[in-house]
Amino acid sequence: MALWRRLAHSTEAGTAIEFAIIAPVLFALVLSTLQLVLVFLAQAALETACEGSARYVLTGQAQTNFQGVYNAQNQLITTPQQQFYNYVCAQMPSFMGCGYMFADVSSGSSYSTVNLAEPTWTFDSNGNVNNTFNYNPGTQGAIVVVRLYYFWPVISLLGFNITSVTDVNQNNTMYDVLIATSVAKTEGY
Repeated sequence: MALWRRLAHSTEAGTAIEFAIIAPVLFALVLSTLQLVLVFLAQAALETACEGSARYVLTGQAQTNFQGVYNAQNQLITTPQQQFYNYVCAQMPSFMGCGYMFADVSSGSSYSTVNLAEPTWTFDSNGNVNNTFNYNPGTQGAIVVVRLYYFWPVISLLGFNITSVTDVNQNNTMYDVLIATSVAKTEGY
């Protein structure tokens, strides 16, 4: 009992004990702030890639340059959609990569005919996204919507959760779906 009384009245290690109590909350706040900064940086990079890719479609370059790649037997080995996806990947910064990026290009005759709703994400038994995405860049004068989706991994700290999709690859990783959209009318080309 005497030992407990001495420890209760001791002030030599008070600062260390107070820091040990506050440290988890402090570290969680710092990590959450860094995580939000990275999400905003990734969103800005995705917006930039979307605008660059949309410009390629709106000027008619995608329609004329992405015709597919054929082998010697005249078999299609790379579709125009894959060519566009590769072009978008070249626009993405290296810290993001393209592993969790999806591109959707659709067109219509007027602004009211294009669909801007986020897809309902579906996954196969391995946890991979099995949604199908459009590649319809339209023709001259068409209204074109270019949307990029990116699954950004996030960590939940102290219940702070900004995720919109969980367990994509069945490894309990949580993801926030970043979306960049560009809508415009194609030029004459």
